[in-house]
Amino acid sequence: VFSTYGEDESNKMMFSVTEYAAKLISGKSFETPKDLIKEIFDECKEYSKQVTKMDVTDTFVLNALVPVDFALWQLWARANNACDFDKIYKGEDKNVKLANIPLITYGVPVQQVQQMAKDGVCIFKIKIGSDPEGDGDQQKMLAWDKARMLAIHNALKDTETPYTECGKAVYYFDANGRYESKELLKELVDYMVETGIADQTVLFEEPFAPEKEIYVGDLPIIFAADESAHSLKDVKHRIELGYKAITLKPIAKTLSVTIDMADYANQNGVQCFCADLTVNPVMVEWNKNFAARLKPLKGMKIGVVESNGAQNYIKWQEMKDRLPFKSNDNGNIYNLDEDFYNVSGGVFDAPEYYINYMKNYNNIEDFR
Repeated sequence: VFSTYGEDESNKMMFSVTEYAAKLISGKSFETPKDLIKEIFDECKEYSKQVTKMDVTDTFVLNALVPVDFALWQLWARANNACDFDKIYKGEDKNVKLANIPLITYGVPVQQVQQMAKDGVCIFKIKIGSDPEGDGDQQKMLAWDKARMLAIHNALKDTETPYTECGKAVYYFDANGRYESKELLKELVDYMVETGIADQTVLFEEPFAPEKEIYVGDLPIIFAADESAHSLKDVKHRIELGYKAITLKPIAKTLSVTIDMADYANQNGVQCFCADLTVNPVMVEWNKNFAARLKPLKGMKIGVVESNGAQNYIKWQEMKDRLPFKSNDNGNIYNLDEDFYNVSGGVFDAPEYYINYMKNYNNIEDFR
């Protein structure tokens, strides 16, 4: 959708699906938000196809349903006197700290990555799968990835941290489905093992395009499914293909769907963690609540959550200051103390800034 229509038009289409969903639920009763999201999903998907003139993925629809889903969970919590995230998802753990995972794109200088490690970052999400000359040559991509991995590894391999099992900074590589064959992927993994990069790698995400049915469970790296896991059905299939980790996105695939995905993964011994979609601070708090209740990844002593908004939003701190609960963090490590858990990070409290904004915009006295 993005490549066909561009950013503005794509966002407009997705927002029209959100509006459509809001009209569908108007006047309906429900036991839980999960029930209502399931009830309207197929209709929203058909509408999405009409709007985009494409056979869109489930994730496109779920992206559009996220604000509806969060609003329903807030309503459900207030109606049931259950403004405690444990009532929505109790999870497997209660982490006292979460390591924030920054995003390292192709153009980020190695020196900047090194400085981030010195400043306290202990886990890095590193983009690979580059097409260095724009010609789609897989061998050139492999060579570029090897060089990029080694440069970052040489810069970070001696960085010490108390938050990982190896005592050093660790890596989470994201190939965005760019590898076309298992042979090519195996060559990269062998290189990671030979150079010691594998020893500090906790995850390798989406090596292949979602439509490729390639088994990865026999390679000595933990592979994670993200874009290929649109639903619970997809999660089950990815696990069959040897994926031992699932990227969860309550802030992109709805809290309702994410709960089912997490429960199934946990039952089958598959790791889970929460990733970002460059969301705003309010949505980061939802992500933190879910991430706080997941077991730490293998190789980590604390939980993790990806948040790269500070790298992309100009007024990030200004938006953070509007949150009803002021979290105890330094940008790299979130401290989840008793105050955080007592108020669930403030996700059930509407920030006054937005309440006032909507009052002024809509001339509404009170719509709490």
